[in-house]
Amino acid sequence: MTSSSLTLEGIRVLEVAQWWFVPSAGAILSDWGAETIKIEHPESGDPQRGLVTSGLVPKGGFNFMWEQPNRGKRSVGLDIKKPGGLDLLYRLAEKSDVFLTSFLPEARQKLKIDVDHIRAVNPKIIYARGSGQGVRGPDAQRGGYDGASYWARGGIAMALTGAGSEGPPVMQRPAFGDSVGGMTVAGGIAAALFRRERTGEPSVVDISLLGTAMWNISADITMAKALEAIGLDKGMPKMGRKMTPNPIVNAYRTGDDRWIMLIMLQSDRDWPDLCQHLDRPDLIDDPRFATSALRAENKSDCVDVLDAIFCTRSLAQWQSALATTEGVWAPIQFPGELYEDPQVAANGYLPEVELANGSRCQLVNNPVQFNGVPAELSRAPEHGQDTDDVLTELGLDYDEILAHKASGAIL
Repeated sequence: MTSSSLTLEGIRVLEVAQWWFVPSAGAILSDWGAETIKIEHPESGDPQRGLVTSGLVPKGGFNFMWEQPNRGKRSVGLDIKKPGGLDLLYRLAEKSDVFLTSFLPEARQKLKIDVDHIRAVNPKIIYARGSGQGVRGPDAQRGGYDGASYWARGGIAMALTGAGSEGPPVMQRPAFGDSVGGMTVAGGIAAALFRRERTGEPSVVDISLLGTAMWNISADITMAKALEAIGLDKGMPKMGRKMTPNPIVNAYRTGDDRWIMLIMLQSDRDWPDLCQHLDRPDLIDDPRFATSALRAENKSDCVDVLDAIFCTRSLAQWQSALATTEGVWAPIQFPGELYEDPQVAANGYLPEVELANGSRCQLVNNPVQFNGVPAELSRAPEHGQDTDDVLTELGLDYDEILAHKASGAIL
């Protein structure tokens, strides 16, 4: 085990959660060294297992929608609706540091897994819950997926679409808000573990998809009232490329129909260096573009000039030509190209994992590294594969396990 994977060694997380949002937090905690025990219904399991249809998983492929948010866990098939199953859950909770759930308030009460129920068997446990819209208010009892609570209600869709757009709003990618939310849940749990270590007091940790979205576009939200005062009550309209006051914060098409993104915020510092790398030193002192104020005043002309320059070479040629620039830029990449990105390989962002059938796949690592070492990942569990082992470790003997199997309480 590496120093990265030992960070939360000795911490046990008991996860009663489904889909991607909250379970992805359990996966991250596993990456950091915690033991995450995932409770699944003995028959149906987490519905995330079946979310990917056969059409999306080619022959010989793997269920990426399951593996990514559930790697590194142990799966226990447990029916907590049955008295025997609930009793086993409580026994696991007694020996756990964190209880992690995505279940709604009504379901938590009905299943007897709410804060009071779990704290009754373990007063020191950290109770973490992920929700769609938060734990208070008129919609606290309503479910939420990231496409609704995060992307739509949280303002991100319209922030990216722009006010006044004639087309439909921009749609999010799969599990976009769930992944950001899961990272936030994991961070909240880590802070709660630190507080308990210092004070002895456990916390109830709440993270919602709505609140996470608002944090992600906090600049837009805090700016909204100022825009309202100047008549932009629905937010900033989507700006055309030629409307940017700084033409070197913009995207430019290359000769092979790819794009390069320039993010050169220190315009007067970066402009001369960029012009040299574009083989156009004449533009440095061009009376239209010599200062940031002049470039803003003549922004349309400046974008036209840069458009004409960038379309003369391919993306690969520009990557070579711009390699030594001082200003910040990046190729606009397709997700599949990240497999070949040298920075991704060097930093261990896409490690290989061996699956249950012996084949190998690559999963996206969590972005946090400790002591310069990326986390070592292992595959997601088969449905209920660890039931017997976990219950044996809990102190049950063979006959007790068989009795629970016969009752339907466990898989």
